[in-house]
Amino acid sequence: MTNIPEGKQMEAAIQNSFNEAKKLYEKHGIDVDDVLEQLSRIKISLHCWQGDDVRGFLNKGRELGGGIAVTGSYPGRASTPEQLRDDIDKAFELIPGRHKVNLHAIYADTDERVDLDELAPKHFENWVKWAKQKGYGLDFNPTCFSHEKASDGFTLSHPDAEVRQFWIDHCKASRKIGEYFGRELGQPCVTNIWIPDGYKDAPIDRLSPRVRLMEALDEIFSDPIDEAFNIDAVESKLFGIGSESYVVGSHEFYMGYALSRRKTVCFDSGHFHPTETISNKLSSWLLFGERLLLHVSRPVRWDSDHVVTMDDELLDIARELVRGKLLEKTHIGLDFFDGSINHVAAWVIGTRNTLKALLRAMLEPVDRLKEIELQGDYTSRLALVEEFKSYPFGAIWDYYCRNAGTPVREEWLAEVKRHEREVLCKRSQGEGSVV
Repeated sequence: MTNIPEGKQMEAAIQNSFNEAKKLYEKHGIDVDDVLEQLSRIKISLHCWQGDDVRGFLNKGRELGGGIAVTGSYPGRASTPEQLRDDIDKAFELIPGRHKVNLHAIYADTDERVDLDELAPKHFENWVKWAKQKGYGLDFNPTCFSHEKASDGFTLSHPDAEVRQFWIDHCKASRKIGEYFGRELGQPCVTNIWIPDGYKDAPIDRLSPRVRLMEALDEIFSDPIDEAFNIDAVESKLFGIGSESYVVGSHEFYMGYALSRRKTVCFDSGHFHPTETISNKLSSWLLFGERLLLHVSRPVRWDSDHVVTMDDELLDIARELVRGKLLEKTHIGLDFFDGSINHVAAWVIGTRNTLKALLRAMLEPVDRLKEIELQGDYTSRLALVEEFKSYPFGAIWDYYCRNAGTPVREEWLAEVKRHEREVLCKRSQGEGSVV
């Protein structure tokens, strides 16, 4: 028997499996090479706040607020901008493709004592320098929580005009930072506004806070910004911790606002009723809206922000985007923060799953299925959809990862564990170590 090195055997097995899988898909008119080219152009926006449990670097020591909570104390979370960037780099080494990083305002990299309403592009120069060097894009979010001026649960809809102006000024500054990102990096930055405003119990006046929010947003967006570099988005929520009965920025509010002001709506997969899914909303919104921002999360019990797994809803979101040819109008980002597992591994699992779901959707015979549906042959439609669930998309994914220079299958976990031993655990001496 020929003594073939293990690595060569693996390479041959990946190539052979790909060749056989490709033949199966080609029988249905699916151009696998074209699919992989399309997949390589998709950018997932990796949320920085998974890497440090949403602590940020602006005004360190401030407690989380605004209905946001992180559970778990896994050792090694980033505590400096340099550590966070190193961890993001490590995650991207293990994820095929070229992607983006999503920053919150509290992640400013500066020694200057500055409040949220005073932030400027200069406070993010190190992030831009790093992104340029690595070839990443950047997205942005004003941080309308975890601040004394948000301690009563209201920001842009606050009844106090002075407090409200503070948050207006912060959001205006954030849009300018987003425009700076887009101009410097040559790709648009999506600047997404989410606020926690709402009441724990049923309010008497539901209208006035929404009037204040509408007027505040109008003032924010009145500043001229080049849309080639900055895309404005607004994000709704159903309810939150401390706002269980009423949220000012509801889905209906932002749908109306975004359509009337030509803004982008953010659909977060955890921000709706537990029995409600966003996959069925995408085509409806994009009939009328110009763009869509997705925040992909996993709401185990509503908005619990678990690491994304390849569950039915993720697959349905991917299928809806692919079947409706909606990907070019959609910006995809992740939004979860799990402090109970390795922070880098969480990024890798969630991003790879999102990409795999999109690949699976792209490897369906969509045109053939649409034709069968129009003919009223629902038997064949159901049969083919079910059979394609067990087609060998994994062989295509393995080939894609290998060609991208990223680990195949679970090989990435060994590198994460090495990074944990050599880097993360050394950061957290005194917090314990992980076996």
